Amino acid sequence: MNTPYGGKLVDLIVSPERAAEMKAAAKDLVSLTLDERGVCDLELLSVGGYSPLKGFLGRADYKRVVHEQRLADGTLWPLPVVLPVSPNEGVSEGKPLALRDVYGNLLAVLHVEEIYRVDKQAEALHVYGTIDERHPSVAYLSRISDHYAAGRLEVVRTPPHYDFVDLRQTPSELRAYLDSLGWSRVVAFHTDAPLHRPQEEATKRAAQQIGGLLIHPVVGVTRPGDVDHYTRIRCYRALVDDYYEPGSVALSLLPFATRMAGPREAVLHAIIRRNYGCTDLMVGLDHVGHGLDSAGKPFYEPDSAQQALATFGEEIGMGMVVTSPMVYLPDVDRYESVDDVPQGAKTAVLSSDQIREEYLARGHQLPGWFSRPAVAEILQETHPPRFRQGLTIWFTGLSGSGKSTVAQALVERLAEYGRNCSFLDGDEIRTHLSKGLGFSKQDRDINIRRVGYVAGLVAQHGGTTLCSVISPYKAGRDEARRASKGNFIEVYCSTSLEVCEQRDVKGLYAKARAAVAAGSPLGFTGIDDSYEAPDNAEVVLDTGKQGVSECVEAIVQKLLGLGYILPHGHASL
Repeated sequence: MNTPYGGKLVDLIVSPERAAEMKAAAKDLVSLTLDERGVCDLELLSVGGYSPLKGFLGRADYKRVVHEQRLADGTLWPLPVVLPVSPNEGVSEGKPLALRDVYGNLLAVLHVEEIYRVDKQAEALHVYGTIDERHPSVAYLSRISDHYAAGRLEVVRTPPHYDFVDLRQTPSELRAYLDSLGWSRVVAFHTDAPLHRPQEEATKRAAQQIGGLLIHPVVGVTRPGDVDHYTRIRCYRALVDDYYEPGSVALSLLPFATRMAGPREAVLHAIIRRNYGCTDLMVGLDHVGHGLDSAGKPFYEPDSAQQALATFGEEIGMGMVVTSPMVYLPDVDRYESVDDVPQGAKTAVLSSDQIREEYLARGHQLPGWFSRPAVAEILQETHPPRFRQGLTIWFTGLSGSGKSTVAQALVERLAEYGRNCSFLDGDEIRTHLSKGLGFSKQDRDINIRRVGYVAGLVAQHGGTTLCSVISPYKAGRDEARRASKGNFIEVYCSTSLEVCEQRDVKGLYAKARAAVAAGSPLGFTGIDDSYEAPDNAEVVLDTGKQGVSECVEAIVQKLLGLGYILPHGHASL
């Protein structure tokens, strides 16, 4: 059947002459700095990876995609590709909008034709099947504007990349390369994780079945906690060079922002791979789900992605290679599909949690039956054991709850274990890092965002930061957690308001209560502004009932249990 995918590709990149005109005019335009998802979406729109889309979705397309997985004209399209904007920041219909990356590079100009408001809760429910913010894309929706913009898009340049340039092929370039290999069929393997021997075996079997294999890893936005793409690409290269038959596999990178949208995302993966020149897609169980919801249940059924491709594959023009988990049979030294394991045979398998917690986090070598030596070496080199990783310890609680007192004592205690720390205290932060900010909700959010950003940078480069800030809003604390890439310990000082007021040597609480009584509230946390208590803090303390030493010991025990420090007498690996 005729399909809009895999045919002529959309190309939104303007001529050099037009690009020069746009750059000259852009200095007078309102600018929007794209986030990581926006940059990825713009790149795939620009080069045709999202064909037949010619821009961010307008209102009519958006509404039908959310509810029916189709564009307004009936074309299958499973996920919203949209541009969040804030109308109160100068963005308006009829005016061009300069789209820039975080470094200020002009990427494109959107000729805004419509700005429309959306129901983000409805989007979450229909697109992701949940309003639970444990789903990363639902949490993302809560952080962005509820207005989207659309219009004619002119692209000056694709986002610049300086890593693995030889592997960053556009759909047109990759199609030409695959054609040059003489493959009549190509099966794509979508991945956002390192390849170990189970995945190696599955991909080799798929290649034998189809004829050619494209390993097409995501290098845009992946799942929280995923291995960084620099490490992953090094692993893929080591495997392709040494463990696959020459001429049987191609490796190329995909600048995609993962949504973890289960069956809908599997359909989008198939459309994208069709545009890149593939004929088939490998689809396993839980293809692009994201773990468990707040009730401990999976967001999607394990076979939902396979069912989606079975439904829409013909319309896309894409075949599906259904894959089952591979397990190791130690007695015969080979891998086998879990469906074909002989009855009573001994098997071995490692989960992603085991890889992360029992091996990498502890500095242990991955077993040879599970991971090729070259891959294991790269992972150990770039992911040191947890006691050598950076860390943010975030103290939150009401003013006077004991945050700074406990944090200062913890600095000394952690030095005893060889973990030297920097300390960011709320008062000092406002003197230096956030000088000039007030105490409005907006200014508080900015303050916490700055602290989280600095602590996250330190953590990502191996340092340890203790932050003592009231941080009354859950969203701000969650953003700080994301900045530290998972190496984040939240310490909630749950000390009662009564005790905090008794300790108030500065008279802040009394001043706040007097202001409320006078009808001029100050927005003081705990008095006339709310404090959103953490739901799942790693450590909960009550300094009204626990002494400083007891509180410090509770944190130390948590850090020992998680492997961020080693017990006395254990030599560092």
